[in-house]
Amino acid sequence: MLAPPRTVVRREGGLYALERALQRRGFRNVAGADEAGRGACAGPLVAAAAMLPEGKRGEIDELADSKLLTPAARERVYDQVVARALAWSVVIVPATEVDARGLHVCNLAAMRRALASLTASPEYVLTDGFPVDGLGVPGLAVWKGDRVAACVAAASVLAKVTRDRIMVEMDDQFPAYGFAVHKGYITEEHSAALKQHGPCAEHRFSYVNVAAASGRGNRPPRARRPVQRVSPETVQPVLFDASATASLVLPQTPRSTVGVASGEQPQPSPSVGEDEAMEGEKR
Repeated sequence: MLAPPRTVVRREGGLYALERALQRRGFRNVAGADEAGRGACAGPLVAAAAMLPEGKRGEIDELADSKLLTPAARERVYDQVVARALAWSVVIVPATEVDARGLHVCNLAAMRRALASLTASPEYVLTDGFPVDGLGVPGLAVWKGDRVAACVAAASVLAKVTRDRIMVEMDDQFPAYGFAVHKGYITEEHSAALKQHGPCAEHRFSYVNVAAASGRGNRPPRARRPVQRVSPETVQPVLFDASATASLVLPQTPRSTVGVASGEQPQPSPSVGEDEAMEGEKR
């Protein structure tokens, strides 16, 4: 029995080449998944999944790795992805859950849930960097996938814009840290604020820099986080408005709850160690 011909995807084919090659092989609905916030020491981890239409309908102006776009360009691309995608979803993992379960576990679980939350079923999945099992469909982990595959780039923009909006809102609640500027990443300004004020409830106490600033560096991550005594009546779930603006309503008290947003357009015819600090970047 002859083996099927090998598919060759050339780099000069551009951002859409890999998806187009998969679609030519019969995988019409190709979904991509990516995250934002791995390297931050404050705020949530956000994962997203996106499935773009075939052909010209799926080509989005300015689409690229979210880290290569300006904030204004990211907002424009975000709006186009929401408007054009066959399906999209966003999953938000609070800092408390990152501390409790570990960064890598949360990262894979969030991407898995984002893909499972798509309202149209993918036939093939591309993920950025890390393989995600348990999807029930074939998939491929692509190194720097947000610079190689359009659906992964679209997911990266969804995750990045969502997380940045959350951090801007969080800056109103915790103005001493400059979250609206550095988005919780480990910059000099953020480190200075941590040293001066100590961590807030939205910091990740499993990161060594936060643990050291808290004065609880020799305790396990769960024990480092300040105890918050709240009556059940005052705790609200994490809500996510799945509108085009996709604004997040944060609870007054952080909880280990994952919020999901999803969107759909009509179709044409479906472990990093807990004590290891991640070096961030200005975004």
